[in-house]
Amino acid sequence: MKKVDKLDLKILQIISLDARVPFKDVAEVCGVSRAAIHQRVSRLCEAGVITGSGYTVNAKHIGYSTCTYVGITLERGSMYKEAAAELVKIPEIVECHYTTGNYTMLIKLFSRDNEHLMELLNNRIQEIPGVVSTETLISLEESFSRQVPIIVPTADTDDDMKAALDFAEELRGKVRDDMDETVSVSETKRRGRAAKSE
Repeated sequence: MKKVDKLDLKILQIISLDARVPFKDVAEVCGVSRAAIHQRVSRLCEAGVITGSGYTVNAKHIGYSTCTYVGITLERGSMYKEAAAELVKIPEIVECHYTTGNYTMLIKLFSRDNEHLMELLNNRIQEIPGVVSTETLISLEESFSRQVPIIVPTADTDDDMKAALDFAEELRGKVRDDMDETVSVSETKRRGRAAKSE
């Protein structure tokens, strides 16, 4: 995909705050046509930059009162793909991560109550081949949940980025010059040794 540009970032900034905002309002803020916004959003979806949109359901209101994070230790780290393939079959698990640190994997799940949680742990998760142990952390309250910040570059950040790129290119040039010089010295020495041997 083409590089995400300023307009893409501005669109993402707006729709990440409210996915239901009409494209005509986004177009007005961005100073382009509604068709341009539609095309941009479609392209961002196809490229995997936008991975979903819709409504977020409050789990407690539909009977899932317990939110739990579970650290999973596997027999071998290389087993995580097979373990993930089994974990995805459990609908109560809403997130799964392959991690560094004390656990091989970290999952987030919702259960109706402690009894339901125990059933998921004992009869589903701990029965997966390769799972050695689990550690459960129950969330007492979700203080907040939000998207990653989307920062639209300004003229200042553009200048900083250009300066950084120019500096990187200058360094690459010096490295190439040093390599050329090293090769040249090595070639001269090789020719000298060859001349002596003759």
